[in-house]
Amino acid sequence: MIGGNTTQLTHFFLLGFDHLQSITTYLFILFLIIYILTLFGNALIVGLVSVSQRLKSPMFLFLRNLSLCEMIFTTNIVPKMLQVILEGGCKISLMGCALQLYAFGATGIAECLLLTSMSYDRYLAICKPLHYTKIMNFRCYLWLVVLSWAAAIILPTISISMILQLNFCGSSVVDHFFCDLAPVLELSCSDTSPVEFEVFAQTIPVFVFTFIYIMATYISIFIAILKIKSTMGRQKAFSTCSSHLTVVCTYYGTMISLYVTPRGRQSVKVNKTLSLLYSVVTPLLNPIIYSFRSAEIRKALASIIFRKKEEKSI
Repeated sequence: MIGGNTTQLTHFFLLGFDHLQSITTYLFILFLIIYILTLFGNALIVGLVSVSQRLKSPMFLFLRNLSLCEMIFTTNIVPKMLQVILEGGCKISLMGCALQLYAFGATGIAECLLLTSMSYDRYLAICKPLHYTKIMNFRCYLWLVVLSWAAAIILPTISISMILQLNFCGSSVVDHFFCDLAPVLELSCSDTSPVEFEVFAQTIPVFVFTFIYIMATYISIFIAILKIKSTMGRQKAFSTCSSHLTVVCTYYGTMISLYVTPRGRQSVKVNKTLSLLYSVVTPLLNPIIYSFRSAEIRKALASIIFRKKEEKSI
């Protein structure tokens, strides 16, 4: 309970990278370039899947949603982070912080569920090829996408509404470059255990169960690939899922390092570095990984480029 002389905070101050003040200009330029490349790369995938007839299979339709999710995720974090770097820290309202937390949670949930749907698609394609088109039809794809986005939109509202009911007093400094949950809850003078329990209750099915499911599907996939007699067949089967597996390992690896490792074992600087990797670098890697590893995407891009050249020559 707050005392009579305690003032309820309405704004927070994002501290950012106070230990890197000497290189803020270089950081700003670097992260701005990464942000532009991230938007361009993911927008390119969204555009290619939308216009190319080569990329109408469920796998690429899932990829389009994943790229859209990455664009929302990085736009939620990076512009404010750039302002923090440029100004050496900046204010953000309580409602603005809550909205950033909501978008962070929503896109995280959507990405977990979309990656799970993509692993299910790869499992059917490799382990159940004769039943693939019957099971993974457009209706199944649509249901998986709708459920992923619906869960992403609905689930974070519970924890965010609970956060908005907390009292914030004392220090207003968030020692981070965005409103991450842990540093924000540290500023509350209310009991935060109900919020932490709610977030934990959502994390188990959304993060842990999806990770276990994805790992189980890939064990089944690898067993099925090893049973393929021809070397060419094994290489083709592995190439169809290697890009997705790389993205899964990158995404869940950074998530585990950041949120599963006990807080006491990591300094604030280490947490910020891992957060940078998760929120800035990973969204850029996804389009690069899929572009280099997917022959279909490369062919679709090449066909559009050559078609444009032919139209210009005519």
